[in-house]
Amino acid sequence: MQDTALFTQLLGLSSPWKVTEVTPDLDNKSITIRIEWPKGEKGPCSECKISCQVYDHREERTWRHLDTMQFTTLLICPVPRVDCKEHGIKSLQVPWADMKGRFTMLFERFAIDVLQSANNKKKAAELLGLSWDEVHHIQERAVERGLSRRKLDQTSHLGIDEKSFLKGHSYASLLYDLDKSRVLDVVQDRTEDSAKNLLQTLPENKRSEITAIAVDMWPAFMSAIQRVLPNAAIVHDKYHVVSHLSKAVDHVRRKENNTLQKEGNNTLKGTRYTWLRNPTNWTADDKKTFKSLQAEHLKVGRAWSIKEAFLVIWNYTYDRPARSFFKKWYFWATHSRLKPVIKVADMIKNHLDNILTYLRHPITNAKAEGFNSKIQSIKSAARGFRNFNNYRTSILFYCGRLAMYP
Repeated sequence: MQDTALFTQLLGLSSPWKVTEVTPDLDNKSITIRIEWPKGEKGPCSECKISCQVYDHREERTWRHLDTMQFTTLLICPVPRVDCKEHGIKSLQVPWADMKGRFTMLFERFAIDVLQSANNKKKAAELLGLSWDEVHHIQERAVERGLSRRKLDQTSHLGIDEKSFLKGHSYASLLYDLDKSRVLDVVQDRTEDSAKNLLQTLPENKRSEITAIAVDMWPAFMSAIQRVLPNAAIVHDKYHVVSHLSKAVDHVRRKENNTLQKEGNNTLKGTRYTWLRNPTNWTADDKKTFKSLQAEHLKVGRAWSIKEAFLVIWNYTYDRPARSFFKKWYFWATHSRLKPVIKVADMIKNHLDNILTYLRHPITNAKAEGFNSKIQSIKSAARGFRNFNNYRTSILFYCGRLAMYP
């Protein structure tokens, strides 16, 4: 074909690079474009950019490019190597692909967009006409680029949370940037050492700038924070605290329901979510049900009232009145004769300092909870992961807000 000048322009090649041959294969619906560096032309060293004599040529390499019409397009080039006095023998940097890339930069950019839209490597591979491994390779390179470019300027509030990785008791620990709503990194397990490794992924000069970190009451996380970020205030996530109180209410309900049903009383049957749901989200039926339950003077009603009363603590502005409120609430909770409520009240008392840190640093892991559904959809779409590295790569690709284009 005599379209070499056209394809030279379409590929955006500048002299002395040029297309020397375009070979269509109509049976296989592909086009092969041969690119060469003319003999006798000097080339820039890939390290210092100084013009040097061409030493030899590497074996021909092939790159997948964007399709031409419906035809798969491949670029072929015997990349020249130059002899640099300072850096030795170096391959030229080709303008259409990264040094180690098997795809052109334009194709990788398009593949990243397809992956982001498809949210599934298998579907993306089908659309791109690639294997699963080739798509995964593109995804890995994209994340690697994004991490190398990532800036942590104006990031001072972090969050740590756990997420189940495999079936059973297999967990991953995730580090969140709460200021910019992104996942910073993921490590396997939720031990103190794993949490320490997770926090140490932060650049050392950045660690002193972290002012507060939201976390649940898991001792391993707290210990790791104190070791790696000793200047950061620990803020116990209020949604985790509420979760403990809600579980105590449900525990009281279950036990009371069992007792009542043995007596033939079905008052609490089917009321679980009435007690667990936020009152602001109650339907008209929920309100009607709750009003009738109030008249029964149930133990679960007392437990629910104690839980709801505690929520006021986060409305305080200063530490001293909040502690005064807690003292009264704690007396009520511990004299309720409701063991699940007493147990949680004691736990809250033991962690009160870091709960009240919220008054100075009003941060929560609510944004992290928002990522949970996205991460779950990633797991479901992948139908599991071959290994933890694949899991980490996928989370950072979809939730890291990285600049991944080549």
